Amino acid sequence: MASYLADNQTRFLDELMDWLRIPSVSADPKFHADVLRAADYLKTRLEEAGVQNVEICPTAGNPIVYGEYLVAGPGAKTVLVYGHYDVQPADPYELWNSPPFEPVIKDEKIYARGACDDKGQVYMHVKAFEMMMLDGQGGVPCNIKFMFEGEEEIGSNNLEIFVKANKEKLKADVILISDTGILANDVPSIEVGLRGLSYHEVTVTGPNRDLHSGLYGGAVQNPINALCEMIASLHDANGHITIPGFYDNVDELSADERAEMAKAPFSEEEFKKSIGLPDSYGEKGYSSMERTSIRPTLDVNGIWGGYTGEGAKTVIASQAHAKISMRLVPHQTSDEITAKFQKHFESIAPQGVTVEVRPHHGGEPVVTPTNSVAYRAAADAMETTFGKRPVPTRGGGSIPIVAMFKSELGLDTVLLGFGLDSDAIHSPNEHFGVFNFLKGIETIPHFYRNYAAAQ
Repeated sequence: MASYLADNQTRFLDELMDWLRIPSVSADPKFHADVLRAADYLKTRLEEAGVQNVEICPTAGNPIVYGEYLVAGPGAKTVLVYGHYDVQPADPYELWNSPPFEPVIKDEKIYARGACDDKGQVYMHVKAFEMMMLDGQGGVPCNIKFMFEGEEEIGSNNLEIFVKANKEKLKADVILISDTGILANDVPSIEVGLRGLSYHEVTVTGPNRDLHSGLYGGAVQNPINALCEMIASLHDANGHITIPGFYDNVDELSADERAEMAKAPFSEEEFKKSIGLPDSYGEKGYSSMERTSIRPTLDVNGIWGGYTGEGAKTVIASQAHAKISMRLVPHQTSDEITAKFQKHFESIAPQGVTVEVRPHHGGEPVVTPTNSVAYRAAADAMETTFGKRPVPTRGGGSIPIVAMFKSELGLDTVLLGFGLDSDAIHSPNEHFGVFNFLKGIETIPHFYRNYAAAQ
């Protein structure tokens, strides 16, 4: 297996680079044709690797690429591999050191939008499967089904519909996802928890048109000022979120559980240095590691209104807008938090403006078991390839479909990711280490063999 990977790693990287050149941005309709091209590219590569029955399944939005490889024999275990081929918008383009859809390898890192999230990690699975088929080391030991969607970055709007309509096709024993990361290249880890999500767009409206700030300033409520005041009031001086009832159902970890979490390698100084900040910030009484994993958050993801072009234009804007998201922890639910946020935000509007809250997508927090056969198979696989036992960690991000897979298919998920926090996903200069890409290809076949052999 090692020799096959060594002999073919240049080709594997070249193929990934070709895929990264396709700007499969799901959030912007102008890239729709490119999203479809990315799906076609993935279908072709799966077929070339030896996957059977590969098809592009239409949805009301972007298609799902599905394929399978079913081994003979009763009682064979089945793994359903999930990932996504759509990517985040690359804006602002001017902050990239190289064009986001012209991938380059520099300092042993692949720079491109989607390099880590999630094309690079999806492609590990394609090449790991090819390697099992062709390296002469025993073939594919269990049934594998692949399901890759094109709408993860916009909320997976059509995936649940597809899953509900295809439960027999998707029947499996466990879900395998590589859309997460490890603590460091010399500290392997497996995420065993993810936060949920509640995402909104808000609009504050004042006068019926933009007004001259000299003629009207001081006599009318400024929607931008009002929005800023409203947003500022959502946290108190201790970093707590002020929405009534927000913490009612938060799962509070015990002192022993927090102490166990603290054993994972983490440097506060390195954390601050990596993002260029003089100090960290967050909810009082919690460490940075806890704030980004076991605690809920509220953040403004975008804010705009009025004149933002070159030079000056002295206006009071008619409207101001913001996008606001909340990360949730067990046992919060997206419906509960969405309702509480909407009620509270509308209630704090000052006189002279009206407020509209438009909920977007949400997702539920999850904790995955660490005592399952599948988790042990993944941990053993990482121990084989990294030379040390992986650390179980809680992730700060959200993969809303993990909870959906549990509710609709009854399946737990193993989050076998290989990215790093420093990979700048969703940011300019996103990258994925060549080491990480190849290590994923090396590790995944060990997972299948461990899982197939486990009793």
